Amino acid sequence: MTEVRVPTLGESVTEATVATWFKKPGDSVAVDEMLCELETDKVTVEVPSPVAGTLSDIVAAEGETVGVDALLAQIGEAGDAPAPKADAPSKDAAPEAPKAAAEDTSSNDPTHNGPMADAPGPAVNIMVPTLGESVTEATVSTWFKKPGDTINADEMLCELETDKVSVEVPAPASGVLQEILASEGDTVAAGGVLAKMTSGGEGRPHSVADGTPETTTSPEAQGDTKPDVENAPSANKIMAEKGIDPATVQGSGRDGRIMKEDVANAEAAPAASAPAAPAPAAQAPRAPVAADDAAREERVKMTRLRQTIARRLKESQNTAAMLTTYNEVDMGAVMDLRNEYKDLFLKKHGVKLGFMSFFTKACCHALKEVPEVNAEIDGTDVVYKNYVHMGIAAGTPTGLVVPVIRDADAMSFAAIEKAIAEKGARARDGKLSMAEMQGGSFTISNGGVYGSLMSSPILNPPQSGILGMHKIQDRPMAINGEVVIRPMMYLALSYDHRIVDGKGAVTFLVRVKEALEDPRRLLMDL
Repeated sequence: MTEVRVPTLGESVTEATVATWFKKPGDSVAVDEMLCELETDKVTVEVPSPVAGTLSDIVAAEGETVGVDALLAQIGEAGDAPAPKADAPSKDAAPEAPKAAAEDTSSNDPTHNGPMADAPGPAVNIMVPTLGESVTEATVSTWFKKPGDTINADEMLCELETDKVSVEVPAPASGVLQEILASEGDTVAAGGVLAKMTSGGEGRPHSVADGTPETTTSPEAQGDTKPDVENAPSANKIMAEKGIDPATVQGSGRDGRIMKEDVANAEAAPAASAPAAPAPAAQAPRAPVAADDAAREERVKMTRLRQTIARRLKESQNTAAMLTTYNEVDMGAVMDLRNEYKDLFLKKHGVKLGFMSFFTKACCHALKEVPEVNAEIDGTDVVYKNYVHMGIAAGTPTGLVVPVIRDADAMSFAAIEKAIAEKGARARDGKLSMAEMQGGSFTISNGGVYGSLMSSPILNPPQSGILGMHKIQDRPMAINGEVVIRPMMYLALSYDHRIVDGKGAVTFLVRVKEALEDPRRLLMDL
């Protein structure tokens, strides 16, 4: 039996929703044939079949939310019957599970540790999820369940702590927790096995302790609070010890769940009054609003993409020593060159000649002279990139995404324009993969397409630089003692002052300006 699991979804993306199953149990599948489609807050991810065979069991139905590495389905050998319908006595315990459960409901008892504990279904490993770039291990902080407990799919099982963040580990399926392999305090590697469980059928009771099969929360572990809004035990412990009101702490976990680092941040903040602290919408009320105003308001839950954007931008401000330097560039030379060759360029290369290829080339040229703008900080090390993976910020109906053009420094104008056009179209259609938005070393953001005259772009961590383009506007300029109307654009470079000095930032922006005002410098490598 081969397991089909949720693939890595990308940086900062920990869960997805099962959108569509293209196959049903009993169907034959070929290697790499699409089994299902997952939707995240950024992209749609297709899940191919890892082997050829017969789809035996679908664990995560359409509409369910699943975490990274969660079990989606199981594939048996070609010709095998679907697992839920198998009743042959010669089969192993896994196919017998539904039959056994129907004959003896005591197999659902979460406190039963005998042979019948394996009856609900096949064994499933609970794995350490992807911990992020450069993070290879974590410490098991808290287990919310114990062996024998009944668990629901996506219910929080344990909490891991790394040197950067706390990571919640959800159940990959509904069933019974059989064995915990990594105890609290143990150090585990990414991709390691934390525990073992047996998967169960849909609609099995979560807890039989209170005789309420409808409940979705374990009373022993979670009290009267739903698991997806229960604060981290480590956070509750610190708040209790230090007398911190949970209503004054902004939770960064799922649905406002307060994590350990949230308490530390709240404690480090200036000790003003409790109402001054931002409060989670699910746990603390807003400031009073007049009744007639409240009747005209509309409350809409933030999309996952918007929550991710908000979190990452705030992390960038909190982490980097961000500073912005400005300059202006006369776009006349680029506009003249573009007007002269745009028809011939389109005829030969099949793509329009825009401004982005000039800016991309100019930035690649400047990054060679000022390599720290193309570097990043990793702990106490500076990682210099001997390549340029250019991120091009693109606005979509659902929010801002940054597809990456890899090795842009080795590409021609035509290749850059084709890549930008192709990735821009995929971004608007929501078809970008996570791999296409990872690994960027520098970013260009064009607010000018929306009419922005001046702005300060925010860094896209862990990058150390981002160039902001703006609207081209005719302005009077003094040239050779005369006032001349020229097409001018303001440029803004935001950079991480921890790694880039002011001299390097200004030099970079001047080199970009020079290359755009005289594109021949790009040909001469000047």
